[in-house]
Amino acid sequence: MESSNPEGDGLPPPPPIIPPNVVPIVAEEKSLDLIKKPSTPKRVPMTRPGIGSKGQRIPLLTNHFKVAVNKSDGYFFHYSIAMLYEDGTPVDGKGIGRKVLDKVKETYGSELEHKEFAYDGEKSLFTVGPLPRNRLDFLVVLDDISSTRRTGSPGGSSNPGESAGDMKRVKKQFQSKTLKVQVNFATKIPMQAIVNALRGQDSEHFQEAVRVLDIILRQNAAKQGCLLVRQSFFHNNPRNFAELGAGVLGCRGFHSSFRATQGGLSLNMDVSTTMIVKPGPVLNFLMENQNVKTPYQIDWIKAKRMLKNLRITTYSSKMEYKITGLSDKPCKEQRFFLKTKKGQDGDGEEITVSNYFAEYKHLPVRDSADFPCINVGKPKSPSYFPLELCNLVSLQRYTKALSSLQRASLVEKSRQKPQERMSVLRDALKTSKYDADLMLRSSGISIGADFVQVEGRVLSAPKLKVGDGQDFFPRNGRWNFNNKKLIQPVKIERWAICNFSARCDTRYLVNNMLKCGEMKGIVINDPFFVFEENNQNRRDPAPVRVDKMIEYIKSKLPGPPQLLLCILPERKNSDIYGPWKRRNLSELGIVTQCIAPAKLNDQYITNVLLKINAKLGGMNSLLQVEHSPSIPLVSKCPTLILGMDVSHGSPGRSDVPSIAAVVSSRNWPLISRYRAAVRTQSPKVEMIASLFKPVSDKEDAGIIRELLLDFYATSNSRKPDQIIIFRDGVSESQFNQVLNLELDQIIQACKFLDESWSPKFMVIVAQKNHHTKFFQTSSTENVPAGTIIDNKVCHPKNNDFYLCSHAGMIGTTRPTHYHVLYDELGFSADDLQELVHSLSYVYQRSTTAISVVAPICYAHLAAAQISQFIKFDDMSETSSSHGGGVTVAGGVAVPELPRLHANVINSMFFC
Repeated sequence: MESSNPEGDGLPPPPPIIPPNVVPIVAEEKSLDLIKKPSTPKRVPMTRPGIGSKGQRIPLLTNHFKVAVNKSDGYFFHYSIAMLYEDGTPVDGKGIGRKVLDKVKETYGSELEHKEFAYDGEKSLFTVGPLPRNRLDFLVVLDDISSTRRTGSPGGSSNPGESAGDMKRVKKQFQSKTLKVQVNFATKIPMQAIVNALRGQDSEHFQEAVRVLDIILRQNAAKQGCLLVRQSFFHNNPRNFAELGAGVLGCRGFHSSFRATQGGLSLNMDVSTTMIVKPGPVLNFLMENQNVKTPYQIDWIKAKRMLKNLRITTYSSKMEYKITGLSDKPCKEQRFFLKTKKGQDGDGEEITVSNYFAEYKHLPVRDSADFPCINVGKPKSPSYFPLELCNLVSLQRYTKALSSLQRASLVEKSRQKPQERMSVLRDALKTSKYDADLMLRSSGISIGADFVQVEGRVLSAPKLKVGDGQDFFPRNGRWNFNNKKLIQPVKIERWAICNFSARCDTRYLVNNMLKCGEMKGIVINDPFFVFEENNQNRRDPAPVRVDKMIEYIKSKLPGPPQLLLCILPERKNSDIYGPWKRRNLSELGIVTQCIAPAKLNDQYITNVLLKINAKLGGMNSLLQVEHSPSIPLVSKCPTLILGMDVSHGSPGRSDVPSIAAVVSSRNWPLISRYRAAVRTQSPKVEMIASLFKPVSDKEDAGIIRELLLDFYATSNSRKPDQIIIFRDGVSESQFNQVLNLELDQIIQACKFLDESWSPKFMVIVAQKNHHTKFFQTSSTENVPAGTIIDNKVCHPKNNDFYLCSHAGMIGTTRPTHYHVLYDELGFSADDLQELVHSLSYVYQRSTTAISVVAPICYAHLAAAQISQFIKFDDMSETSSSHGGGVTVAGGVAVPELPRLHANVINSMFFC
């Protein structure tokens, strides 16, 4: 999902190899300068100590296909490619590179000894065995390259290019070009590296060798005219398109990549979805995109931003161009200088674009004379087309953030039941025709046609403790509180309702809350007051509405309430939410619960009460093993559990800070109660910069110190002897950074508190963004909750496993891939897998097992909620007026988040 042209990024992700003498350093907070950074990675991901045995065995299939490697003694030869025009200017390889290389192969086949090659679309070419010489130079003549090269007017004149210029001259100048192609030997990669890695041996060239194989897959898809997005491929087939609204389509394709597993090399294929701009008339797209009925309602400033860099074809020339902007004036007024044929320089006339097309092209401009023209030229030499003559090309990626409605539509329309997904993948493997790919053949690669069989184990659900000393056994990852009380219900004595919605029956709501609360053991008094928003305030901006409501509350309430229940006017993305949370959590220190009920039934109200109970310090249920307490290793000595995540702004917003959130367990030996610390950091930076942040010899303003002090205060003045870290959102290429940058910061924070204190650490990365799925062999349903796989398709050497802890009710279950990078605690495989599984059952917001451990889910929630405090969409890159000051990080001014009020900072406000 990362590229706006058919060549995608050109390359698959770079190999996740950290050079042996480098630890990647993030240009971040000044505090990082005080952290001693090792010159070599002192920690590497641990090897697998063994596999688990607990649970009921279950035969499964997975979307991996067995790959036979029939050649291990040869080499991939890597050549760098340079393409130049005759005048020596480099050719931008994107889009045109494959055409050029195809022409080289066609023209100079014998000089290349008819050798097959894999080309990455940009500057790298790979062959099996060497080319005849280390340097080769070719000249090729390429027809019709105008659309992929400079799309401005020829000769820098003010003609609208081919749109309103001399077509003969244009053809002569642009339609065919002689290009120089230089091929230079760069390095060679032993195929033996693949075999070594599959045996579990360290193999420095393995990632490079597999990257070559992945590039072969990309080339295979490019030849079929696919849009390439890293290792996902999308055919131009309307059957694969789904309307998402606002001129955006969901486009279904497939992911295809090679992976090293315990069972050997496998091809991992999965269904993949990206968003594309709806092809067709530009005017239709703009009206749909802006949700307007006529072109006269289009906001042309927004339109210009939306259209920039998209590609069009035109009725007049049938060629393809890239949009560079819009004209300043409407088509009927936009003039340019039209040179006369055979005239002297300066001979010609001023003419409007609409008159030019009517007179010279016999294309009268009917529908868009009053609107700007599309510009496909350069700033100083524009080249115009009337809008009505322009069609958007298919398969152009839409990379802006989706609205909540579009996102919901995409999720719904890309869902597939397990059997449907398997059927689609079998067809995708057939249509890819990998067995006929000459480059794969010459690499000695053959791919099996059947899904790989694996053995899974279904772990028993952990026993839960609820109110009145009752035990409870979840079934298939689900339970309910019917006729049961919460284990630690709170008393809600001082509370009020703030109603921003004109539609909610507050009396009915209160009666139901009191009734449901009593059934769950929560004592709820009548609310002190129901604050109804004044109708006149409803047209004010959201922050003003919130301020007025809070002034109203202050004027009536005798003191701060325990809880404010806020009824929002809209279900999704209410503008009220962010300012309301900020005022209450940061300035007033009041716990608040927002609702936007469509239906006020008992189930809805009970779910709301679960959240309120957790926020006010109660607990809904506990694991029986933490209540007893009898969790292996964790219950015996003080253990802190951390969940860490970084959330980034939407694609293309490089000015929006990333938000780092860390949640930590408290009240040891419990593992169900957490609190959060959240900070901003430089945009798109994945490593957390403020874990340790010494501001003087005695003061550390970092996240970890804050969490360690809280653990000490809530755990009988005990420091943690063990710290278990769950880290979300990092790829394999970043594992070494987590181990050598983030873990170092955490150790430094501990030493800063007490030099003699050396807790033991465990680091586990959770990944959801992968493409491995599992299917039952004897059922069309998803795999059962608690299914774990640690054989056959896991890493040949490293300690990882897949866990489907939740019951997948719709679509196909996506397992979480856990990588145990580091373990000083000495967990057995079974005990660790049981702990991870149990942590999926401590999520206080729901009565289901969730798909990833609760600390990571809470980190997501904390980041999402506090990010609402600052309206990032309104800030510029240098803005510093958003409260809380500015942190300069990596050269970018980053607004700090307002700190939470002391009354709520230790609460589960994120529930």
